[in-house]
Amino acid sequence: MAGAEPVTRIDDLPVRDELRGKSPYGAPQLDVPVRLNTNENPYPLPEPLVERIAERVRAAARDLNRYPDRDAVELRTELARYLTRTGGHQVTRAHVWAANGSNEVIQQLLQTFGGPGRTAIGFEPSYSMHSLIARGTGTGWISGPRDDDFTIDVDAATKAIAENRPDVVFITTPNNPTGNAVSAETVLALHDAAQAAKPSVVVVDEAYVEFSHGASLLPLIEGRPHLVVSRTMSKAFGAAGLRLGYLAADPAVVDAVQLVRLPYHLSAVTQATALAALEHTDTLLGYVEQLKAERDRLVAELRATGYEVTDSDANFVQFGRFEGEGATHAAWQRILDRGVLVRDNGVPGWLRVSAGTPAENDAFLDAVRELKKEQSA
Repeated sequence: MAGAEPVTRIDDLPVRDELRGKSPYGAPQLDVPVRLNTNENPYPLPEPLVERIAERVRAAARDLNRYPDRDAVELRTELARYLTRTGGHQVTRAHVWAANGSNEVIQQLLQTFGGPGRTAIGFEPSYSMHSLIARGTGTGWISGPRDDDFTIDVDAATKAIAENRPDVVFITTPNNPTGNAVSAETVLALHDAAQAAKPSVVVVDEAYVEFSHGASLLPLIEGRPHLVVSRTMSKAFGAAGLRLGYLAADPAVVDAVQLVRLPYHLSAVTQATALAALEHTDTLLGYVEQLKAERDRLVAELRATGYEVTDSDANFVQFGRFEGEGATHAAWQRILDRGVLVRDNGVPGWLRVSAGTPAENDAFLDAVRELKKEQSA
């Protein structure tokens, strides 16, 4: 069309060099019968909780002309009680900080302890937002090694820490997208290596810990002021739409991240909703037990069908292997053709499926059995 304005691309804008050519984080959002690609809890919130949320939000709405509690005192107190009850270690409000999803927690940690001229290391494949947020905060990113079975080789990891002397170390357990957990011994070895190289903050990302066969690593923060455990309410609490993450650490860390948090960053509605969810912890953790059983069923059925499966302590399962160029995406597409959406994370030869309801998991298993028949024909 004559006279039309030229199309401006991102690369035509004066964006920072480290952002050029990058893509925003996100999974495909497709309208299919079964969506098992984003590690959501498939169970809707129970009606008594929905009613309690409405009550708390209604009460909060009466004061929306005022700013919310800047320090989220009541919420942090209740999160501390939850952690003390379930995490095997007593913490208080002073040890806990909350933000808009665990991603904002990570962002605040990198704004505080990373930034221009500083670096962070993670052991990949792992949660890709660690590197993306590092890039967004001007923190240099170092990709640390994993073994072929996706475990962290302690010798190789400590060597990478000693050579690169990072300011922030990320350890994801259970790891996303692979699902395997990291032992306390490995975390302590990496923590000690980081402190020997230079005083570094070690972030243990426990977004999926409620689904683990083992215990939380929360007790490791005792006597280790540079160790941080991050959590989320998106997974175990079935509250992905809430966007509430939190951390537990030495009170000095909590004080430090408040230097970078935006004023009144947690809305009154968010705080009220999270408090209502914490009142229904037992019911929500009951759903977690159901999902753990379904996760274990997926692992067993996939292996029985002939797939390789990474041991999983999360609410998802990594399976494969798909050999040959383009084979992984082709397998993803064939599963999608049967109405089931799983995740292609870009890990060569592997796909990831979230644990859904029994009916959703049955549909997925039917799809992958048919895929295996096609591949064997």
